[in-house]
Amino acid sequence: MVLRRWEPFRELVGMRGTVDRFLEHGSPHPHGPWVALWSNNTLSLDAYETPESLVIKAAVPGVRPEDVDVTVTGNVLTIKGEAGSEGEVEERSYLIRERRYGAFSRTLNLPKGLKTDEIEATYGEGVLTLTIPKAEDTRPKAVKVNVKNALEGDKAA
Repeated sequence: MVLRRWEPFRELVGMRGTVDRFLEHGSPHPHGPWVALWSNNTLSLDAYETPESLVIKAAVPGVRPEDVDVTVTGNVLTIKGEAGSEGEVEERSYLIRERRYGAFSRTLNLPKGLKTDEIEATYGEGVLTLTIPKAEDTRPKAVKVNVKNALEGDKAA
């Protein structure tokens, strides 16, 4: 029996190689445990609030508006669609292939106080914009308050 000295850094180098191969070639299991973390089928978006509404902008370049489906169930918003391919080239002839093709989806939990039945959707230049109005009772209200100078109040007394 041969005894070898344990070298923890050798194991880390081996693990780094495994992670590098995974990131370079993708998961060997297309529906494996990391599909939510590493898949390319998610949708990039921005969301911000205005005093009147919540605005969500989703990047869907190359997707026709009729190929995008937006649904709201309760307070859950789902955007789904499919980006078509321009035609397949043999896999080995690609130098770089970063554009996404195929189905995509994104699900968001919406905050309370939105009028989800009044969503307005527009599409232009590869960006889907959803505008969801806020309910009146959740909008910020400005109240004008008259402030008296404390010194003036003392003089009047």
